[in-house]
Amino acid sequence: MNDHTRPESGVPGRRGALALGAALSSCALVAGVAAAAPVQAGERHPGHGVDYVALGDSYTSGPLIPQQIDANCARSDHNYPSITASARKVASFTDVSCSGAKTDEMWKAQGTNGPQLDAVKRNTDLVTLQIGGNDMGFGPIISTCAALGSKDLAGNPCQQYYGAAGYDQLTVNILQTAPKVARVLREVHARAPHARVVVVGYPDLLPDDGSGCYPTVPFAAKDFPYLRDTSKRFNLMLRTVAFLNRAEYVDTYRPTVGHDMCKAPADRWIEPLRPASPAAPAHPNAKGQEAMARAVLAELNHGTAHHR
Repeated sequence: MNDHTRPESGVPGRRGALALGAALSSCALVAGVAAAAPVQAGERHPGHGVDYVALGDSYTSGPLIPQQIDANCARSDHNYPSITASARKVASFTDVSCSGAKTDEMWKAQGTNGPQLDAVKRNTDLVTLQIGGNDMGFGPIISTCAALGSKDLAGNPCQQYYGAAGYDQLTVNILQTAPKVARVLREVHARAPHARVVVVGYPDLLPDDGSGCYPTVPFAAKDFPYLRDTSKRFNLMLRTVAFLNRAEYVDTYRPTVGHDMCKAPADRWIEPLRPASPAAPAHPNAKGQEAMARAVLAELNHGTAHHR
């Protein structure tokens, strides 16, 4: 998504809004079924002997978190895939996550980082994937909402901006990202037909109760709940796409509630737009990566019985 994306004119207001509402309702229904459905494909060994590949964007790579081991991708050796690999004592570990990655980068090089899917081989046992945030437009959305926030501190200028055409453009972005993530998952299964595939959701960036914290996070008061709800819809989409494409889903939102970027430095796991800990703005810090690793490990350990 380009900076300051305006709503596209091709979606009619009322009809588009009804269609989007129906689509999200369907997503919610499918997600409820997903919670009870075991995944059929799976890793062949419960940790030791496993060949593990991590794919993803900056929420995976851990920009600025010590120690940085790949300047091109701003990749940390203390991101959640590294913590997961260490805890699981895997036989081999390949982390090709890269800051700024979109789903396109699964198939094409990103600077010195080759196409991420090239790391997935036929003998790969475990794949984690966290992607879609840049396709959906996380960075430009944050920049746009921050710029608009100071113009109407008590209102919802960001929500008005993205709803100017009579429908919510960010919901459209989410729905447009869904088939892109699905395509990646199909390709992972094609390249590693026996692998256990895990989609990792995105953490809680803003207060779950809808409260704000201007100027630490410079959004208008009523845009905080709007952006919170957008984040939840985005994660719901990822959960649904994972289910429909024979993958597991790891919820990192709930485990990070109460540690969003509005919290005090000692309590937050997501850094605000001016970080106090080594991390990129609006990204997990080291504690946030540890929290995501715990969520991934919990899913891997809990789901092992379904994969024997």
